[in-house]
Amino acid sequence: MSNNWSDFEVNEVVRDYFDMLSKEIKQINYKKSDHRKELKRKLQNRSDGSIEFKHQNISAVLVKFGRPYVIGYKPRSNYQKKLEIAVLDFLENHQFLDQDFDDFATRGSTSIDQVDFDKWIRPTPKLLTFEDPSVDYERKISKVNFIEKEHLNRQLGEHGEQLVLQYEKWRLIRNYKESLADKIEWVSKDYGDGAGFDILSKNLNGTDRYIEVKTTKLGEYTPIYLTRNELKFSIENESNFHLYRLFEFNKYPKMFTSNGSLDKICKLEPTNYVGRFK
Repeated sequence: MSNNWSDFEVNEVVRDYFDMLSKEIKQINYKKSDHRKELKRKLQNRSDGSIEFKHQNISAVLVKFGRPYVIGYKPRSNYQKKLEIAVLDFLENHQFLDQDFDDFATRGSTSIDQVDFDKWIRPTPKLLTFEDPSVDYERKISKVNFIEKEHLNRQLGEHGEQLVLQYEKWRLIRNYKESLADKIEWVSKDYGDGAGFDILSKNLNGTDRYIEVKTTKLGEYTPIYLTRNELKFSIENESNFHLYRLFEFNKYPKMFTSNGSLDKICKLEPTNYVGRFK
């Protein structure tokens, strides 16, 4: 049998993916294994691994167009143009999903009181490379970047920062640095967003630790959005600047951290420009 997926198969795997995504956004319990089992009956002897790979490809398409994706399906690029077309066709024909995406992006979050800090740190993910087919066609889909809109969800951001404050106090006290734990400051809350970082903590040697917190309800590979001021500050304070990335926040929050300037931590892509008249 050819390894090429037929149009029917591609459309079925896309439909199944959006069914899972809709349930996830609406916080309806489901099992990926049940979906995969039902989907396999419609496909041409596809393995579990090949189906999962296609689901990961769909995640990559959605991230590319600023849509939330199914947690657990790591965005994986290098997909066929046929798949991207199928995803965009689905979005165009089911525009009511935009309301679900908007609800997801703007929905309030609950503060987290109990986290086992011994277990919540995860390895920093490797940078993803996107070498996907260029789009030479237009679809009537919303231009709203819902991932960026979630980034602007102030309540979500504050709850993430609150949790990092708890973690930093725990980290310092655990290392017998109670006096340093008392010096932690919530800079973005007390002084505004213009400092270039959110939390002023301490390294174990007593020097300053500048922490920028980025929080998402999505998975660890969700892109972050940053200001020019944050980038500039991270470059000027590279050795003591730390990105704390919280993810899967509304399930069981997890975090990875990375030390250094943001242009080295991430692959930066320009998204907006300011035009000034000469």
